[in-house]
Amino acid sequence: MNSITPLRLAYLVSQYPAVNHTFILREIRKLRTLGCDIQVVSVRGPDRPPEKLGPDELEEYQQTLAIFEAGMAAIVGAHLKTLLSRPVGYFAGLLYAVKLAGWDLRQIFLNLMYFGEAVVAGSWIWSRGLTHVHSHFASTLELFVARVFPITFSATIHGPDEFNDVIGFYMAEKVARSAFLCAISHYARSQLMKASDPVHWHKLDVSALGVDPSVFVPRPHRENPERFEMLCVGRLAPAKGHHILVEAVARLVRQGRTSLRLRLVGDGPARPSLERAIRELGMENHVRLEGSLNQDRVREMYRETDLFALTSFAEGVPVVLMEAMAMEIPCLSTWITGVPELIRQGVDGWLVAPGDVEQAMEALVNLIDQPELRQRLGKSGRLRVMEKYDLERNVMNLEDIFQRRLTDARGRLVK
Repeated sequence: MNSITPLRLAYLVSQYPAVNHTFILREIRKLRTLGCDIQVVSVRGPDRPPEKLGPDELEEYQQTLAIFEAGMAAIVGAHLKTLLSRPVGYFAGLLYAVKLAGWDLRQIFLNLMYFGEAVVAGSWIWSRGLTHVHSHFASTLELFVARVFPITFSATIHGPDEFNDVIGFYMAEKVARSAFLCAISHYARSQLMKASDPVHWHKLDVSALGVDPSVFVPRPHRENPERFEMLCVGRLAPAKGHHILVEAVARLVRQGRTSLRLRLVGDGPARPSLERAIRELGMENHVRLEGSLNQDRVREMYRETDLFALTSFAEGVPVVLMEAMAMEIPCLSTWITGVPELIRQGVDGWLVAPGDVEQAMEALVNLIDQPELRQRLGKSGRLRVMEKYDLERNVMNLEDIFQRRLTDARGRLVK
């Protein structure tokens, strides 16, 4: 429900806008349509030049403080202003950054860098009369913001990186010092519980992500396409398991299924090894690396595909799966982390063991050869998204969490 007293808070993110994190932009803009005053601080500017941003992205960029783009004078000015106005808080935050790192010199250096960014972010937030900040992928900075300034913080925790290194990500500290934390799945919440003291578990909420079913609409189902199109969208990183998918497709081609094409959308550090694998497997005519694309072009590719596949080793709950499911594209993914909360095996999509090329190949064969199965999974997938992962409903739930968590015992919204 909409707030009687409008929410005013800052969002702190690692990079904004970014093609890999379009769900953050959608969340912020949807909160604003609900009457919330959301002001955004980003550590880095957008991942593309302004002229390559979409209209919504450009509008967001123009009203966002990007710390790395602020200029040295602004950064030094924020530190001097904070040091003079809040000397106790400034030095408390500085010592806290060093203390958290222990005796690890590399971590001390990183924490001092984070502290420097946190002072700029906190100064900007505090000067606008905002006393709460929520983050995606920048929760360590919030620890330092909250030590320097009288600002409370919360964060959306995605995983899986935070759960693989709970010490390095200071997860217990974040749970203890935050006003509350949102986990994107029940699995993620369980990992936060595992990493923290039970006395703080009451701070943990589940707040699922979502997509807009009116934007991601069903594409035409193709019964027996002349060329079977498969699509994978995601950063080219080892955790995404692209090599498993490429190898599975290569085996099918070697078996004589030559009318297949796999398109990989995204970019990242795994690109050179994928290029090499495609070349060594002789898959140049069957696997294409499309690079990083804007959302409008990605939606075009969704409309052209017969199957979406994501054979990841580690994930949160991939929004790209929600997008494909909303468009009635049958989805193949792996039985890991929060993915089974989105896809019920054989009902809303098909799940296989991570790292198992044989299982991935067998699943592809079943889905390619059974158009009625693809159609059934596609239709069920859209219904699943509309029921559990609708953007508007889930953002309204997030706003309710903000209202409940940021309202004091006297029923007044904490400013």
